[in-house]
Amino acid sequence: MHIITVYALQPLLFCFDNTQISIFSHRNFKTYKMKILVPIAKVPDTTSKIAFIDNNTKFNPDGVTFIMNPTDEWYALVRAIELKEKQGGEVVVIHVGLADSDPIIRKALALGADRAIRVDADPADAYFVANQIAAQAKEGGYELIITGKETIDYNSFEVGGMIAELLDWPAVALVSKLEIENGVATLKREVEGGTETVEVKLPMVVGAEKDLAIARIPNMKGIMASKSKPLAVVPAADNTKLTVIANYALPDKAKQIKYISPDNVGELVRLLHEEAKVI
Repeated sequence: MHIITVYALQPLLFCFDNTQISIFSHRNFKTYKMKILVPIAKVPDTTSKIAFIDNNTKFNPDGVTFIMNPTDEWYALVRAIELKEKQGGEVVVIHVGLADSDPIIRKALALGADRAIRVDADPADAYFVANQIAAQAKEGGYELIITGKETIDYNSFEVGGMIAELLDWPAVALVSKLEIENGVATLKREVEGGTETVEVKLPMVVGAEKDLAIARIPNMKGIMASKSKPLAVVPAADNTKLTVIANYALPDKAKQIKYISPDNVGELVRLLHEEAKVI
């Protein structure tokens, strides 16, 4: 009599060998399938002309082209998709915003996310957004949340840390490399004078930095598939916000540069004295 040992991805596998039955749980197998949540934000394209209305208290969206926040798309979402492709699982994108954000969400689905959640509310401030994402994460049974480093409009670098605090999860920001094995994340990030390697047991929140993944472009198959992927619209879990925008202001216009011939030292001295007033 001998025993045949067989491993499989099914929950239970029965292996018959004449006189003995061996049963192996999928928990003994090394593949670890995760549910990954990726928050995405809608931001103005950096080439758009920015203006404000109502005595500079509101942003004027007229004529502005909106895109998915680059660090959310290029690094956080793509790395989540790569992890799913490598070891299975599910990638869900979440967005806090109104119906005009749906095209951006569909792009995330076209890139490879499995489904999407849109919290139907105006993203009032960073805490409000983080609170909505945390509420959905608690209900969804996720093990990993990957956010972009920051959004290119407010650059506040707040939401990822707030999500982690609300969930009581560990968080590591500015991550340039992420691997998962048996429920443990190995992360690398650049620090002053070198590279830091961190190991963290899931669940956790990761802040994606450049080099975490290589940006992808949706292909036709992905675009067609995105039209039928689920996009759930849910109400806001809580309307609490902690900040109010008093007003906006555009940065000062760049001063015109004057070029002076290296032979004309006298003119250079005059300009530095009379206009720049530094001598």
